[in-house]
Amino acid sequence: MKKRYIVRMVCAALLLFAFVAGTQAQELNARVKINHNQIQGTDNSVFEELEQTLTQFINERQWTSLQFQKNERIACNFNITVTAYDNSTNVFTCKAVIQANRPVYNSTYTTTIYNNTDNDFNFEYAQFDQLQFNEEQVDNQLTALIAYYAYLIIGMDLDTFSPMGGEDILQRCMNLANNAQNLNFPGWKAFDNGRNRFAIINDYLEGAMKPFRQLQYDYYRTGLDEMATNVERGRGNVTTALETGLKKCHEDRPLSMLPQIWTDYKRDELTNIYKGKGTQKEKETVYDILFSINASQNSAWEKIKE
Repeated sequence: MKKRYIVRMVCAALLLFAFVAGTQAQELNARVKINHNQIQGTDNSVFEELEQTLTQFINERQWTSLQFQKNERIACNFNITVTAYDNSTNVFTCKAVIQANRPVYNSTYTTTIYNNTDNDFNFEYAQFDQLQFNEEQVDNQLTALIAYYAYLIIGMDLDTFSPMGGEDILQRCMNLANNAQNLNFPGWKAFDNGRNRFAIINDYLEGAMKPFRQLQYDYYRTGLDEMATNVERGRGNVTTALETGLKKCHEDRPLSMLPQIWTDYKRDELTNIYKGKGTQKEKETVYDILFSINASQNSAWEKIKE
């Protein structure tokens, strides 16, 4: 009888653990790719093991206390290109393209919520190192890089579902950037580069950029999500979001690179929303906004007027 009772208690504990694990799914569903074609004379296992280690670190860690179901995890990509590797110091010199996506409500379409290149994705890593991250003591470049983008992606994703919904997580990203100032690697210094990691999160949380934060919700939630049920209303909401969000933040803080970065990765999507659709006035309004922010993409913006 006692043995049967113990077995039942063990089974109950296992079921409880499975339930808790199921309700506390990790936030990210990341794909990591290490491109090392430029590196010669180094055993490929170094890069393959790093790729596997980073994938596990990102996907198996619980980054916040938020509850994500497995199907709600944020799809993201870390495409890391190694341009130099010193096996005597274990220093990797890299650039990385970080991308995050979001499903559009009631459709099979997936939209990009972040896509940018980090040209200073440099770090030190010895094969088979165990990755540990302490938010209060940022002393490892590689885990700091991953944590920064984890918080940035989660925070931006939350902003698309409720106005300023990612505030707490984005503040953690800002705190990490501040705590990483003493790391002996580029990309963290305040005012060093308008597109570096510090500049991106600092601008994103800047008071004058609040219209950009609001754009994240208006564009995705009231715009794209609405288009699945009513295309005209959804497109109208996108136009309003561009006028009150994108245009306004660019006027209020013209030196911020965020509007240009945003229009770079929304280029094809914006073109498809308006090409051959909408009123002529609407097309001209959108064209003028986009051209004033990112004239380098004018060949795409011209299609909007067709």
